[in-house]
Amino acid sequence: MKVFNDPCGTARALDTIGDRWALLVVRELLYGPKRFVDLARGLAPISQNVLSQRLHKLTDAGVVRRRTLGPPVGGPAYQLTEMGEELHSVLVVLGRWGSRLPLDPGVTADLSVDALTLALETTFDPGIAGTLATSVLLRLGHDSFLATVTAGEFTIRRSESADAEIMIITEPGDLQRLVFARTDLAQAVRDGTVMITGDRRKARRFLRCFPVPPPFPDALRPGGADR
Repeated sequence: MKVFNDPCGTARALDTIGDRWALLVVRELLYGPKRFVDLARGLAPISQNVLSQRLHKLTDAGVVRRRTLGPPVGGPAYQLTEMGEELHSVLVVLGRWGSRLPLDPGVTADLSVDALTLALETTFDPGIAGTLATSVLLRLGHDSFLATVTAGEFTIRRSESADAEIMIITEPGDLQRLVFARTDLAQAVRDGTVMITGDRRKARRFLRCFPVPPPFPDALRPGGADR
């Protein structure tokens, strides 16, 4: 991508992270380091060449660094630098804005597990949470996250903590539908697609803390006003 040759801070930021896929690479690293193969899986259908190019540029810019993972996974991986981690709050705000844009009907893929985690941060509503205070271990396929709600504040991070008040075991796509499509929790438990341990009433309250934001009134569907 050509640089803007503009001294504005926004333009300088876009010189670094404005390439297609660049911010999505950052999104996939928000909650911890990943191997190349795991990044590619979360960013499908990105090509390996494009992913390599984006990682190379982000590494040269100081946003991402290489590291070696210890056992049991092991091997080379990528993680955000301190500079890259400052983009976390930027992506939360950007995601909140983007979630109010119409979704193209042709987009049918589920969110990646890290995109889903960011979507929870993006849509958390402290007004709905009210006095809810709880900790929830989300076991989503091969990934685990510890989410906490306290005094209207929501945090989430990768964790294997066994100290959570509630544990929800499901696949990322099923959690996405529970939270954002409002599929029936009791039915999902009966079907075996969701398992819950702990206070089920609090679990239900927790899952209702992430409303889909209302769309911008003037936003057009991708492709124009006639769609």
